[in-house]
Amino acid sequence: MLAVPEPFVAYMRVYEPLPSFESPVREQLAEALDRGPVDPLEVGTREQNLWLRTQVSTRPHLLPGEAAGGGSQQQEEVLALRSEDVPTGPASSVGPDPLVCPLDLRGRSAAALVGFIGAAEVPLRTAALTLPEETAKSRASAVVSELSHSAVHVLSSTWTVPLPWFAVVDPEQRRIQADSAGRVERVFWRAPMADARRRVARAHTVTRESLGEEGPPRILRETARWLERFHPHSAVELDYGGLVQMLSDEDLEADTSAEDVHAIVDAMEEGRTTEVGERYEALREFWSECAAHERYN
Repeated sequence: MLAVPEPFVAYMRVYEPLPSFESPVREQLAEALDRGPVDPLEVGTREQNLWLRTQVSTRPHLLPGEAAGGGSQQQEEVLALRSEDVPTGPASSVGPDPLVCPLDLRGRSAAALVGFIGAAEVPLRTAALTLPEETAKSRASAVVSELSHSAVHVLSSTWTVPLPWFAVVDPEQRRIQADSAGRVERVFWRAPMADARRRVARAHTVTRESLGEEGPPRILRETARWLERFHPHSAVELDYGGLVQMLSDEDLEADTSAEDVHAIVDAMEEGRTTEVGERYEALREFWSECAAHERYN
């Protein structure tokens, strides 16, 4: 059987202290922990399989975990961290343990579907939807509205990493995880929420003064608003996810994306426009190969 590659998706995740969740969500997440947290290396494939099962069922479902008449029938799944796995400083802390990141797959799928219906061409919408468009949009929008009191814990990006995301992390805290054969299988950063918010706020202020409100400043503004919705002692994780499959180990080892983004912010603040251009060109060249895969597919 031909192996299906892990989806080419990168992630930004928030892990909140379990005690910070209100009942009954806290108890549901505790049950998910008892069943066993999801392995980060398997997240992409697991989410892909959950979605595929909804489409090949006797009556295809609109969203993963959706009951026949709407509503959710799927048990929550979580990723988990210990506070000791997050680098902290004198002005930042995380916890108490355990730190959990619900996959929020149904809500994330609904938000993506609303966006797809609003942006895709009519022939593509017609081919992809198993329900009348207005019905699908109404049901997906209803699920999104359920999230109005909270926020999804996972942001995802296909084929590439939004460059503003690198402003969230400390470039020096990158971790590269290899398999038993020594091949890179995971690249990620972790940061305390307090540090992540501070970095994003500064990057937004600096880039807005140089670039205006759109482009990277808009993404930074939206990221800052997203981070504000979580417990202040949470942890934030930037994970290359399935993108490691598109890059060689040599390229991953030499990758300086986080350093370049932080250097661009510093250079913008100090008016060093030549360095801004040179760093941005290096980033564009590095990530253009990944972005090109979307056109090939």
